[in-house]
Amino acid sequence: MSATSLRAAVFGGAGFLGSWVADALSEAGHRVVVFDRQASPYLRAGQEAVVGDILDADAVRAAVRGCDVVYNYAGVSDIEEAARQPVETVRANVLGNTILLDAAREAGVKRFVFASTLYVYSASGAFYRSSKQASELIIEDYQKAFGLPYTILRYGSLYGPRAGDTNWIWRMLNDAVASGAVRRLGDGEEIREYVHVWDAAGSSVDILAPEFANTHVIISGQQAVRVRDLLAMVNGILGGRLAVEYVPVERLGDGGGAHYGATPYAFNPRIAKKIARSSYVDLGQGLLDLVERIHRAQHAPERHEDLLVDE
Repeated sequence: MSATSLRAAVFGGAGFLGSWVADALSEAGHRVVVFDRQASPYLRAGQEAVVGDILDADAVRAAVRGCDVVYNYAGVSDIEEAARQPVETVRANVLGNTILLDAAREAGVKRFVFASTLYVYSASGAFYRSSKQASELIIEDYQKAFGLPYTILRYGSLYGPRAGDTNWIWRMLNDAVASGAVRRLGDGEEIREYVHVWDAAGSSVDILAPEFANTHVIISGQQAVRVRDLLAMVNGILGGRLAVEYVPVERLGDGGGAHYGATPYAFNPRIAKKIARSSYVDLGQGLLDLVERIHRAQHAPERHEDLLVDE
C-alpha cells in the first residue's frame, strides 16, 4: 500500500486500543474517521467523529465511503462479558464485522484490518475466542470471494493509559495505589508478554506496508515476565508496601476456559508472524508512568483528564 496519506476509518475508535490507533494514524499523516457508539473523549483536531452502531448497515456504509483503510475494534472485547452474553457477543463481533466487511467491499477499500486475539489459538476464551475465530474465517472468505485485502492482528496482553477496569494491569494498579493490596487468580508463575498500548498502536499502523497484506500478525510484548515478577516490580515502585494474595484456581469460570500458564496456544495450522519494533516502551517505565497517572487521578479527581492524554 502506498505511503501517501490515506483515509482510514477506525470502528470502535473511542475505546482503549482503538483511540490510540486513531492517534497513531493521525501522527502518520493519515486522515481519520472515528466511528463508535459514543463520542470519543480522545478525539484530536482533524479527526472526524461519527456516532453510530456497527449493526446499522446504512451508517456503516456512509462512514466507510471514500476510505482506503478500515480498522475494526468494535464489539465485545472482554472475555468475562462475552461468557455472560453469548448472543450479544456473536451479534456484535461476528454480524457487526460482516456488515463492516460488506461495506468495505462495496467501497473498494484497499485494506481491512481486524483486531483479533492470541486467544484464537487457545482452548481458553469461550465465546470471545469463538467469535474471533468465526470473524477471521469470514474475513478470509471475503478475500477469496471478492478480493478484499485484509490484515488480521492478534493482540497479546495490552496495558497503558485509557485502559478500563476490564484491563488487569489497570485494575491491579488502581487497587495497589488505593489500598496497597492486590488479589491475583493463579500462583503468579504465569508468563505474559505485556505490550504497551502505544507500541501496539504504532505496530497497527506499520502493518499497512504491502508485505502485511492478507496475513495474520501477532502484536505482543518483547519482554516475557512472570506475573509474580511483575508484581514485585510494582511493589518496588510503591516502596515495598504492596501486599499480594494469590488465589489458586484451575479455571477462570464455566465460560472462561483454562487459566493458561506460559502461552494461550493450542495447535492451529494457521501461523501468524510476530511484528517487532526497533524501540518500545520498557515494562518498568510503562508501569511507573501508569502508577503516577493513577495516583494523580485518585488524589485529584478533578484532574482526571491527565490520564486521557499522552503528556
